Amino acid sequence: MSSFKKKQKKIAALSKSITVSEERGCIVLRGEADDWSTVVKAGRIAVDRKKYYGVVNNIRLKGFEQSIRLPAEHDDCYDGAKPDVLIIGGGLVGCAAARELARYRLDVMLVEKGSDVAAGQSSRNGGAVHVGINYSPSSQKHRYNHEGNKMFTQLAADLDFPFERTGHLMLIGAKWEKILINVLLLNAKRLKIDGARYVNRSELLEIEPYAPSWAYGALYMPSGGFTSPYKMTVALAENAVANGAKICLNTAVLGMETEDGRIRSVQTNRGRIIPRIVINASGVYADVIAEMAGDRTFTIHPRKGTDIVLDKKVGRYIRTTEVKSPITVIGDGQKLSLKKRIEMIRFALSHENTSKGVAVIHTVDKNMIIGPNNLETPDREDITTDRETTEMIIREQMQAAQQIASSDVIAYFSGVRSPTYEEDFQVRKGIFCENILEAAGIQSPGATAAPAIAKDLARWTVEYLEQSGPVEKNTAFQPIRKGVPHLNEMSESERDALIKQNPDYGQIVCRCEEISKGEILDALRSPLPVYTLDAVKRRCRPGMGRCQGAFCSPSVLQILAEKRDCSVEEIRKSGEQSTILLEKTKGKSV
Repeated sequence: MSSFKKKQKKIAALSKSITVSEERGCIVLRGEADDWSTVVKAGRIAVDRKKYYGVVNNIRLKGFEQSIRLPAEHDDCYDGAKPDVLIIGGGLVGCAAARELARYRLDVMLVEKGSDVAAGQSSRNGGAVHVGINYSPSSQKHRYNHEGNKMFTQLAADLDFPFERTGHLMLIGAKWEKILINVLLLNAKRLKIDGARYVNRSELLEIEPYAPSWAYGALYMPSGGFTSPYKMTVALAENAVANGAKICLNTAVLGMETEDGRIRSVQTNRGRIIPRIVINASGVYADVIAEMAGDRTFTIHPRKGTDIVLDKKVGRYIRTTEVKSPITVIGDGQKLSLKKRIEMIRFALSHENTSKGVAVIHTVDKNMIIGPNNLETPDREDITTDRETTEMIIREQMQAAQQIASSDVIAYFSGVRSPTYEEDFQVRKGIFCENILEAAGIQSPGATAAPAIAKDLARWTVEYLEQSGPVEKNTAFQPIRKGVPHLNEMSESERDALIKQNPDYGQIVCRCEEISKGEILDALRSPLPVYTLDAVKRRCRPGMGRCQGAFCSPSVLQILAEKRDCSVEEIRKSGEQSTILLEKTKGKSV
């Protein structure tokens, strides 16, 4: 029986209402299912990386319709624009690609449906800069993660965004678990990952003095680190704009006109754009955009995760990023049978293991983040949180971070990742459409891989455009971007000097994070100014401390209103529909 027939049989056993076909080098699934788990299981069964481009899963979930958050704006301000390059998506990959393309004398236009860059998954993750020790050497995840990781030190210095390379740890709870560590160390050699080694209990405590009492040892990977993914995205975007790229916020792609395997035009809520080439970096909607272009060979199945932010007072208990080994069973690990241990090791190393596990992360802002969990969801924009999930994460992570308590939680948030069923990146030139480049399936380790992905996207773009004539370098390109000064990182003498130079830095707005009015105003003077509460938080953190904006938000609103010369009622939290203040009530009769 052929592999295709076997897949048909397995999927038929799952549901008789699902049809399976081979079309344009892909396995295509159609039909309807009563539950989302059936849709996801069918997609996973259909995967055959050697024979097919990918899985196109068109199974409908009964009773579910995707609700898309679209901008309120509808005008013609970009109608008729003819950029050389149109980038769809203002996350890390899209903004990194815009910056790389700004190295050339090209008209680069990036459209983002949100009210700011990093409005999606690029701001809703823990910020780990991954080592990539568990990836296949033939995967795009390995290639781009490995190259991207090496780029971070210089990139962070050039763009002045926070980055620390303090290493990652995978903790084990028993001697027999060293089997997994040894296998991963062999993989590290294959993948040319420098410095990975096993550390025993005493060596572990030198790296992490507050390591949990049950930790027998750990796999230590010194090339790991962490950054602020939203500050990194902002830095990339600002540098791209400073070098001539145009970023168009509140601009959603609604459709495309294609002809003879080419995109002729792109319809948005702000007019019809006519690009020479399109880069699809649209995250959870990457397959939808690829479908518009007639180039779809993959399917995004959204995967939701919740992260929890803890107070800075417990940030000192973690120096690196810690994750419990996927085979560690705290308390009962020694009682497992040999058969069960082998099963767990095999699963941990298989493609079926789609999660790295809940981690304890030291952030660049000196907090601790714990999470995320791993939940398949049909809703591409489900960023809701719930009590059951947060309590589960806290309960599980109290095993790894034994000093924390529920009272240390100051915030929690959810993000939606964008995996394909192949569980690999889909970074490629168009297959069925000649003027599109795909950057899809960019889930973890997307933040690490983004700078390397952007280099390929820029190179392929230039190669395509040069078919019609030479593309010149931008000799005026300036790779250096200076960020806003932060008082809480300065010595007393440095603060005094800055305040004398600019008295606005002497007016503290956010007490928790020690953020001054000067920092906020300087953030609003950037090449990409965005006048919303969330945009200011992404750039200089007022409202991200213990009180979560209870003290500083009114002051930030007032600063924004003065800067825009408008009333505070006109300032929004994020998009146009996220009203904060409705009207004045003082002095009104009831």
